Amino acid sequence: MFGLGVPEILIIALIILFIFGAKRLPSIGAGLGQTVREITKIKKDMSGDKKPPKDNGADEDSEAEGQSLEGKVAESLQKKVTDKVLGQVPGIRQAKQIKDKADKIKKIVS
Repeated sequence: MFGLGVPEILIIALIILFIFGAKRLPSIGAGLGQTVREITKIKKDMSGDKKPPKDNGADEDSEAEGQSLEGKVAESLQKKVTDKVLGQVPGIRQAKQIKDKADKIKKIVS
């Protein structure tokens, strides 16, 4: 594909070993594995959510279902990313709680 043979791959592997060290390679591999798993999981969720709507004989209903389906997929993806960030970044959960409270107060005042 890119003209990479066994010697080139071995050289790249040695360079990576020298840059990151033997102690950090397992953690880097684990992080890459988690990333690939998350991407495939999101891909499966998105492809599973995009089932064709049932034909009721009403075109308008089908179009409305299709639009809401896209909204559901986007909302699901946004929720997964938000949950992941909330779990990994310190202080974000408290900031989100404060923002939610501010939004509630804003709705009450408006």
